[in-house]
Amino acid sequence: MNLEQYEALHTRAGWVEREDVGRLWIRGQDRRSYLHSLLTNDIEGLSAGTGTYAALLTPQGRMVTDMHVFERGDAVLMTVPRSLAPSIRERLEQFVFSEDVQVEDVTSATVQIGLYGPGAADVRNAIPAELTQVVMAADEFGLPGFEVIASREHEAALIDAFAHGGAVPVGAETVDVCRVEAGIPRFLIDMRDDTIPLEAGIEDRAISLTKGCYPGQEIIIRVLHRGSGRVARRLVKVGLAAGSRIPRAGAALHAQERAIGSVTSAAESPAFGRPVALGYVHRDFAEPGTAVDVLFDDGSRAAGEVLSR
Repeated sequence: MNLEQYEALHTRAGWVEREDVGRLWIRGQDRRSYLHSLLTNDIEGLSAGTGTYAALLTPQGRMVTDMHVFERGDAVLMTVPRSLAPSIRERLEQFVFSEDVQVEDVTSATVQIGLYGPGAADVRNAIPAELTQVVMAADEFGLPGFEVIASREHEAALIDAFAHGGAVPVGAETVDVCRVEAGIPRFLIDMRDDTIPLEAGIEDRAISLTKGCYPGQEIIIRVLHRGSGRVARRLVKVGLAAGSRIPRAGAALHAQERAIGSVTSAAESPAFGRPVALGYVHRDFAEPGTAVDVLFDDGSRAAGEVLSR
């Protein structure tokens, strides 16, 4: 992590190339109602220029992917993990029957740049409108900001506009430190195809409890209402003792001399002054303040505690 870049994100503005993100356009008169029937959040209620966070689930309530959905007025933009974009496009097309819906993968034809920090809004307002296809508010890293999507041919001009506005380039590793500090899970790292959204704690952002049916809804509602939201494991943020090594993904978490889970993400945190990790633990050990140990491959341990869930 670059400390100067980290400070820029917290005091001014920084931009980061989102090479890890894929982009799909969903067009047609039925686009919103169609997506509304498939995704966990309210898509029909989106007006032009608004967006939401959502997930696509299996009938068993497991995650296929998470996504950000933005209604531009003439089409819906969906952003998903880049490696999944082709399979998500195919999956969406499988459910199109008589609806007026077209799905296009535009990942290679477009660029996406994240613009984050307290000065991001001022930089965003200085970007010429003709350079962008979509500018959507975002908080993927626990920072105020925007995701800017443009034609690939406008990438250089867009970066020049960022620089003119005072934003500095930052690396993916630096923004990921901010993400871990904020406790925000990332799909394919902290969430996978065996994850139920409630385990990852994304239900408040990703799930509407008032919309109609979607694949996996029965499982979600059953857990929320019959099980009072109790799941077997919960994603938590763990703070390690200052000076500890940064654990690898998969490192075991122990409490009371028993295995209770494992680490999914970790980083050295300037904000906390010590390493911070995300990981799943048994629900009985998910309360803030719970003492945990992180086990390293060489058999050594680092003491820590649950900071939040």
